[in-house]
Amino acid sequence: MARVGLTPDRLARAGAELADEIGFDQVSASALARRFDVQVASLYAHVRGAHDLRSRIAQVALDEMADRAAEAVAGRAGRDALVALATVYRDYAREHPGRYAASQYRVDPGSPAVDAGRRHNELTRAVLRGYHLDEPAQTDAIRLLGSVFNGYIGLELGGSFAHSSPASDESWPRILDALDLLLRSWTKS
Repeated sequence: MARVGLTPDRLARAGAELADEIGFDQVSASALARRFDVQVASLYAHVRGAHDLRSRIAQVALDEMADRAAEAVAGRAGRDALVALATVYRDYAREHPGRYAASQYRVDPGSPAVDAGRRHNELTRAVLRGYHLDEPAQTDAIRLLGSVFNGYIGLELGGSFAHSSPASDESWPRILDALDLLLRSWTKS
């Protein structure tokens, strides 16, 4: 590939592709430099180091997922919105396992990835409005949903459900039904 045209955005997007191919933990400046056929030092004109590169990859993933989630939950409420949101995360993780792992990366305060993460919080709050939860129940519910979605997806991607019945695809809707029931019956604090 030609050296011309390297930008922070182009490096982040190439890093996201690389993460899907080899795993987010394996993405490095040297691996990315090989992809562009440049010296590692050439990358540092565009990113400040490994942490900056990983944060930019996280932002790519978070933005992509938020765009998909916003489209999926638009015009939906209650269980339909909950299922749409959860399905976006699960499908994204299956399609882009490295990027999904990047979405869990801890970024510095003030990083643009923080704003991307806030979009997910706002989308989840929009879903929860259909359940009429007030604070602090809404924050608790956001944490619960994040834990269930990320935990299930992580276990599924890791193969933990591959050798047991029922199939993971059968359990997923049951879990979402249970979450819906819990959210509909959540008592006010």
